[in-house]
Amino acid sequence: MFEGVYTAIVTPFAADGRLDEAAFRSLLEAQVAGGVDGVVPVGTTGESPTLNMEEHRRVIEIAVEVCRGRIRVIAGTGGNSTEEALDLTRQAKEVGADGSLQVTPYYNKPSQAGLVKHFSAVADTGLPVVLYNIPGRTGIPIALETVVELASHPNIVAVKEAGGSVDQVSHLVRTCDLTILSGDDMLTLPMMVVGAEGVISVASNIIPAEISSMVHAALDGNWESARKLHGAYHRLFCDLFLETNPVPVKTALALMGRLTAGFRLPLCEMSPAHQATLEASLRDSGLIA
Repeated sequence: MFEGVYTAIVTPFAADGRLDEAAFRSLLEAQVAGGVDGVVPVGTTGESPTLNMEEHRRVIEIAVEVCRGRIRVIAGTGGNSTEEALDLTRQAKEVGADGSLQVTPYYNKPSQAGLVKHFSAVADTGLPVVLYNIPGRTGIPIALETVVELASHPNIVAVKEAGGSVDQVSHLVRTCDLTILSGDDMLTLPMMVVGAEGVISVASNIIPAEISSMVHAALDGNWESARKLHGAYHRLFCDLFLETNPVPVKTALALMGRLTAGFRLPLCEMSPAHQATLEASLRDSGLIA
């Protein structure tokens, strides 16, 4: 259902710190023009922890309004409280989102049995769910056995795998009938080799057409073309994680003149040394002069 390229789109802020709706609409239009299959607003890259509930709802609403009928919207509606996740997911469903990205509850570290109950409750809302496994941020993984159990729910349709393990993808392919999406740009092609069907991408914020070409070449079995694109942008994939995401990608977009690099604390601007490295990567990729 969700194969292809889904951009984990950034949330732009104006100089006064407020949500920049005009800039967000422009970014969404660039994604449509770049040929991606969809966008994922208010995920990790969209700085969801620093948005209030009204802003969270509004970002999803704008994304659906701009993208409806052209590309899909998988709304980031997870939380470490099941009630909060349910509330956000119901709102996303009401405004017309195509699916929900559900991150593992963080900080409170539920058991695997708790994860089954949490994700199942959200899936019961009727909106298709993409599980989001990112133990480096949340503190716990979604165990393979847990994914297998959750895969029996008709509304749980995919997994975003951001645990950094290609081997985990092999296990998922062998045991689950779910769409598997890479959660790391540098691992997209290796994961697709063993059975993943796309990516929820940070890099496609700045190079949507190139990421789309790479992923769809792989889906079509044109591995040589996909490999060349992976090689051409691998350095950039890595340098977009020199510091905590989304600081580098928003900095890159600012350097490219697409938005103001505004962050909300505790996130802040890149160090000068890291920004210089990122600028060199962008120049080598032909993205800035």
